[in-house]
Amino acid sequence: MTLKHLIAPSLVALTLSLAACNNGGTDTASKDAVSKEATKVAVVNTKPVLGDFGIATENIDQSVKPGDDFFQYVNGKWLENTEIPADKSSYGGFSVLRDLSEERVKTIIEKTSAMDAPTGSEEQKIGDMYAAFMDVDAIEAAGLTAVQSDLDAIAAAQSHEDIARLMADPSLGIRSVVAPFVSIDAKDVENYIVYLTQSGLGMPNRDYYLDEGKKSDEIRAAYVAYVQSMLEAAGEDDAAEKARNIMAFETALAKVHWTPTQRRDRSKTYNKRSLADIKKSAPGLSWDVMLETSDLGGQETFIVREVDAIDGTAKIFANTDVDTLKDYLTVSYLGGKSAYLPKAIGDANFEFYGKTLRGTEVQRARWKRGVSQIDGMMGEMVGKVYVKEYFPPVAKKEMDELISNLRASFKDGIDNLEWMGDETKVEAQDKLAKFTPKIGYPDKWTDYSELKIDRNDLIGNVKSASLWGWEDNISKLGGPIDRDEWGMNPQTVNAYYRPDLNEIVFPAAILQAPFFDPAADAAVNYGGIGAVIGHEMGHGFDDQGRKTDGNGEQRDWWTAEDVKAFEARTNALVDQYNSFEPLPGVNVNGKLTLGENIGDLTGITMAYAAYKKSLNGKEAPVIDGMTGDQRFFLSWGQIWQRKYRDAALRNQVKADPHSPSQYRANGIVRNFDAWYDAFDVQPGDALYLPPEKRVKIW
Repeated sequence: MTLKHLIAPSLVALTLSLAACNNGGTDTASKDAVSKEATKVAVVNTKPVLGDFGIATENIDQSVKPGDDFFQYVNGKWLENTEIPADKSSYGGFSVLRDLSEERVKTIIEKTSAMDAPTGSEEQKIGDMYAAFMDVDAIEAAGLTAVQSDLDAIAAAQSHEDIARLMADPSLGIRSVVAPFVSIDAKDVENYIVYLTQSGLGMPNRDYYLDEGKKSDEIRAAYVAYVQSMLEAAGEDDAAEKARNIMAFETALAKVHWTPTQRRDRSKTYNKRSLADIKKSAPGLSWDVMLETSDLGGQETFIVREVDAIDGTAKIFANTDVDTLKDYLTVSYLGGKSAYLPKAIGDANFEFYGKTLRGTEVQRARWKRGVSQIDGMMGEMVGKVYVKEYFPPVAKKEMDELISNLRASFKDGIDNLEWMGDETKVEAQDKLAKFTPKIGYPDKWTDYSELKIDRNDLIGNVKSASLWGWEDNISKLGGPIDRDEWGMNPQTVNAYYRPDLNEIVFPAAILQAPFFDPAADAAVNYGGIGAVIGHEMGHGFDDQGRKTDGNGEQRDWWTAEDVKAFEARTNALVDQYNSFEPLPGVNVNGKLTLGENIGDLTGITMAYAAYKKSLNGKEAPVIDGMTGDQRFFLSWGQIWQRKYRDAALRNQVKADPHSPSQYRANGIVRNFDAWYDAFDVQPGDALYLPPEKRVKIW
C-alpha cells in the first residue's frame, strides 16, 4: 500500500510541503448541489490567468507599499474581487489547480465508466465504484441496511476485548484509540516496522477539547450535537446522555494526548519497545486481540510514538464502561461511512466538520466527492491516464534541470555558511548529494489486481478498499524497502519530502502555472516552482529533517556547537511567527509551523541563488517595467494567494503545521536582503527588519 492510503504514516514518514486545505469537511452523501455562489470568483476556475511572462499584474494593488504588506501588494486586487466559493473554506492558487485537476479526473472517470470493460479490469473498478457512489437513489432506498450487520456486531459487544477486536478490524474502518501502521524503521532504514500512535479523537486534536473561550465552547457543543445525531440515526435511546458520555471519554483521551507541536519532535517520537514491555506499561488494552485481528500477530517489536499518551489511553479505555465504548464505536463507524449513507447522515456530518470547523457553506457537488473517493481508493489507476493526457514530457525534463540548479545552489550555500563547522558541513553535503528527486509520476504503478469492486455494493466496495489498503501496507513487513513508492497521486496538487528515503517528490499536477510554466520568464519559474523545490530540499534540513542523514537514518550528525548556532536562528524565526495574529486573539504557533517556515525560507534562498546562477553573469531583462528580482519575488507572493473563512483560518492555526498564506509570503521576504533592494523597503515600513534581526539559516 502506498502512503497516500493511510493518514498515520504522514506523521512519521511523510512531510507535506504545501498548504493542505480541506475545503469541504468530511465527504457525505448529500444530494445538495453547490449553490450559484460557488461560481462567483474573479479567477477563471479552469486555469490561472497570468501575464505573458507569468505574473498576474492585474492583481497588484498599487495603493499598498510592498514594504508594509507584500502579500496584499501582490494579491490585493484579487483579494478584493474574489469571493470564496460556497463549497470551500478557503480559496487561492492551489484551489484553482485542484479544481482543474478535479475536472480532468472527472473526464477520465466518465470516459472509463462509459467503456464496456471486462470484470476485474482497472476500467471496470473505476467505473463501477464511481457509479455506485453516484447512485443516490439506491443509497437512500437502502437506508442503513448495508451497514446493519456491522452495527449489530458493535451492539453485540459484551467486553473490552470485544471492543478491541472491533477497533482493530481493518475492514470496518472504525477509529481506534491506538493506530498501528507500517513504515520504514527510522533508525534501521533497511527494514519496515509497525508504528503505534495515539488516536481516538473525533475532533482534530486535543486542543479542541481543552482550550478555553467562547468559541471553543461553541465548537464542543456542536460536536456533542453531532455525536447525538449519529446515535439517533442508529436508533439509540437516550442519545443526548450517551453523547455526553462519549464526549467525556474523548476529553479524557485528549488530556493524555500529546500536542501537535510535541508530535513533530522525531527525537521524542522514536521509542522502540518490545510487545512484552508495551503490555506491561499499557495493560488496559487487549494487545494480543488487536494485533491478531489486524494480522499483526507475531510482531514482537514496535515503535511507540507517544509512550505516556498510549499508556494513559490504555488506562482510560480499561476504566470506561463497555456501553459507552459501544456508543463511541457506533458514532465512529457511521461518521466514517457517512459519505456512503443516506443524506440525513451525510448532512449531519457536514454540518459539523464542514460548517462548524471550517466555515464551508455548502457541500461540494456529489461528482466532486466521487472524484475524491476514487483518488483515495485507487488514485494511481486514474493517474496513469492523467499523465498520458495532461503531463507533457518537456515538463519532466525542465524539472530535472531546475532541481540540478537548486542542488548546486544549495551546495554553495552550505559551503558558505559562517555558522556551521567543517565537520557538519561534510555530512550536510553528503545528505544533499543523496537526495532522490521523483517527478511527475511513479516508475512503477500500484497493483490493484486484488481489489474487488461491485457496481451494486457501495459499502462492500468501501470495506474491500479499506481491507485491501491495510493488507497492502502490512505486506511490506519482512520485505525489501520499496523505493518506487509514491505518497501522492500524479493528479495531486502538492509536493513533499520524505526523510527515511531522503527523497523530494513533485506530482504532475503541481507542475503548471502559477508554479511552473515552460513559457514563463525564468525569474517567475524560479520564484514559483524553484522555491517549491528549494522548500522540499529545505525540509531535509529543517528542525526535524536535520535529524536524519543522507541514507535516511535518524541519527545526530551535528556537533554541539553547530546545533546551538542552528537553534539560535530557528528560535528567532519562532519568535517572529508567534507575533503574527491572523484573527483577534489567535496567533500563529511558531513552534508548530517551524518546519514549514524553515522550508519556505530555505526555498526562496536557494531559488534566488539558482536564478542568479542561471543568468550566467548577465543582467536580467526589465519586463513591463519590472526587474528580474521584482518578478522573482512577485512570483513568490502570487503562489500564496489565498482567502480564508474565519473558521478555516482558526482551524489552520490550531491544527496545521503550515502558516496561513499571508505569512508564508510576508514572513519570509522580510528576512531576505534582496527583497529590500528590489522594492526599496525602508525603516518605518511595517515589514522592515533591521539586518541583524533577519534570519538566515541555509
